[in-house]
Amino acid sequence: MAIGNIDYVSLAVFIILFAVFAFLGFYGARFRKGDLKQIEEWSLGGRRLGTILVWFLLGADLFTAYTFIAVPAGVFGSGSLYFFAVPYVAWGFFVALLTMPRLWTVSRNRHYVTAADFVKDRFNSKSLAMAVALTGIVAELPYIALQIVGMEAVLEILLLGLGVSSKVVTELSLVLAFIVLAAFTFTSGLRGAALTGIFKDVLVWLTVITVIIAVPLQIGGFSHAFTVAQSTKKIFETLPPSLYTAYFSLALGSAFALYLYPHAINGSLSSNDKQKLKYSTSLLPIYGIGLALIALFGILVYGVPGALTLIKHTGNAALAVPALISYTMPDWFIGIALSAIFIGGLVPAAIMAIAIANLFARNVVKEINPNMSPRTETALAKWMSTVFKFLALGFVFVVPASYAIQLQLLGGIIISQTLPAVFLALFTEKLEPKSTLAGWAGGIITAVGLAYYRNFVQLHQTSFTTSLYPLFGHFLYMALIALGVNLAITLIGSAIAYALGWRPKSAINKQELEVVIQKAS
Repeated sequence: MAIGNIDYVSLAVFIILFAVFAFLGFYGARFRKGDLKQIEEWSLGGRRLGTILVWFLLGADLFTAYTFIAVPAGVFGSGSLYFFAVPYVAWGFFVALLTMPRLWTVSRNRHYVTAADFVKDRFNSKSLAMAVALTGIVAELPYIALQIVGMEAVLEILLLGLGVSSKVVTELSLVLAFIVLAAFTFTSGLRGAALTGIFKDVLVWLTVITVIIAVPLQIGGFSHAFTVAQSTKKIFETLPPSLYTAYFSLALGSAFALYLYPHAINGSLSSNDKQKLKYSTSLLPIYGIGLALIALFGILVYGVPGALTLIKHTGNAALAVPALISYTMPDWFIGIALSAIFIGGLVPAAIMAIAIANLFARNVVKEINPNMSPRTETALAKWMSTVFKFLALGFVFVVPASYAIQLQLLGGIIISQTLPAVFLALFTEKLEPKSTLAGWAGGIITAVGLAYYRNFVQLHQTSFTTSLYPLFGHFLYMALIALGVNLAITLIGSAIAYALGWRPKSAINKQELEVVIQKAS
């Protein structure tokens, strides 16, 4: 089946760029050399990354193959509601500027590698730290799986264009790519991810800028695409009033969750300076502009008949952007663009696997075996980063892609429940550990309960298909409802404990926290 302008030139460019990516990944072991048998060197780049490297790393961390695939596919299918991703990242960076410099400062002073390290000392509670660690692992795994879903879409359209429709070939290609990824992550750690992140982002920006200029010129502008969209499928150009609260709550809840994910915290802690971290974060809204342009790809698809026919034929909206590119761009540029999306899945998958491997080694296994040596801890984290990558890969092979996407939405709802223990604790020492743990449990139970009740009882679905819940006549993102329960339990419980005579017994005392606040300001 011929697809647009895909040919063997496209494949050759794709393979060459993947080879460059692999070289940079392995070369990372020699970049700013350090003892990669130490956890801080392997997983945080020795905390020696400057403004530009952290900017590229966080950009690679947060703007992924899934962003390239899912956001335009959402706009293609549902219209304006999916533009919530644009304000959400802007608000997310504001949250990051409030929290990450403080977390970076105390982490640098006390050699923390994960958020759970901070929670353990802040609350003097191993159980709360382990709860935060396990939540991060559970929420992150489907996020890795989603990168693979995006990569799978790229391989599917590339191979279909070459006349190969075998799912086995697609899966073998993914396995080979993940073997390369696992190998250089094991040897290079975050340094390899940082270098490949720069390469990935150059390809991404080249693709975004070229497509957003070239395609409208070919099809007669955005007005033509919007006209066809409205005549082909009812899509909301203007958000209807019934979805106002859904839009706002999705944006706000996602903004709270963004920097609670282990990979975002891991990238922030790799900075070599608090001020440089602030500069890096301040520059990230540039990626927000890129995201807005990527979202518009979902509208441009309507102006390309060949892409519409392919999506209808396959029944797979995830092919929207690859199809758009394949039917409008020359063969050599198709290779570049598909490489950008494919590598855009591999780089964040590496960072995510490193982040949750740290949580597993430091905050789960080491709590069970506190005598574990630093080198053993690092070795375990390296091996677990490989295990987690292939667990996510196996998950994608076993379950439908739509399940992975919906589980990631549930992951966002779940990770939000760590907000009091991680973010609020940066500003106050007056959260009582048991109350905070009870709040976390209440939030998790509420989140899972709402998701189950809404999807399987009210809507009679066979899988998790929506993260919105009707409350008082308005649709709200379940994360905010669950977080409200969480905060109520945490704050009321802490107030009662304080009234009964409880006082903070944190390893990070009030004076040290004040120093942290002063340094982070």
